[in-house]
Amino acid sequence: MDRPSTYKPSMDKPGTDKPSTDKPSIDKPSMDKPSMDKRSHPIRIVIADDHPIFRDGLRRLLESEGDMKVVGEACDGLEAVKMATQIKPDILLLDLAMPHHTGLDALRDLNTRAGGAGPVRIILLTAAAEKKQVVEALQLGARGVVLKDSATQLLLKSIHVVMAGEYWVGRESVSNLVQYLRNLMQSTNEETKQKKFGLTPRELEIVSAVVAGYANREIAEYFKISEDTVKHHLSNIFDKLGVSTRLELALFAVNQGLPLKTIV
Repeated sequence: MDRPSTYKPSMDKPGTDKPSTDKPSIDKPSMDKPSMDKRSHPIRIVIADDHPIFRDGLRRLLESEGDMKVVGEACDGLEAVKMATQIKPDILLLDLAMPHHTGLDALRDLNTRAGGAGPVRIILLTAAAEKKQVVEALQLGARGVVLKDSATQLLLKSIHVVMAGEYWVGRESVSNLVQYLRNLMQSTNEETKQKKFGLTPRELEIVSAVVAGYANREIAEYFKISEDTVKHHLSNIFDKLGVSTRLELALFAVNQGLPLKTIV
């Protein structure tokens, strides 16, 4: 006797496909999208400058960038210190030459407070700065010095460089601040030594003789020239240096570090 054939019904519901064993794909973020410097929020910036038109233009420029936001504006150094302390921005753009309380004054104030400027990174903005001012600013804690006539992209780049933990001076990034300061101070000292205020080699010799206490007749004999020539040299020297007496000349020469010659 034949056994009835057995029927095993399919476990799949009619009209349905078996679930795929492939893992669902996950869309990765495009690499072309701005990353905001790997930050979850924009760079918060305070602008300190005594010119309202400059502040307004700079604010518009910064806020046209997707990763920057101006959170405050100050018109002098005192207000800049107050905002830096209270708002604690990521970046303080500080004008060097503000009236009443300059950028360097504000830097000194922030530097003397407990913890210095804290998390605030300070970039000085200046139309022109002497090397001594740059050295002092960096020693007081500034992270950058940018010239106001720099290209827009240089200012934006300086902000990102400073946010990345490096320094920016003029038109370039500075990774080794200690070495940079050493080189800058050395070049400043060399320039000071070479400062001659437009004096000729012969006039520097005359100044050296005056500092050594020589009278006009003695100077004439020492250099084998006439006294009238000595007087003529002294007249030119007084005009160039803005002095009117031999004592003023001697003091000026010593205080300004003129490269004097040894007169024996």
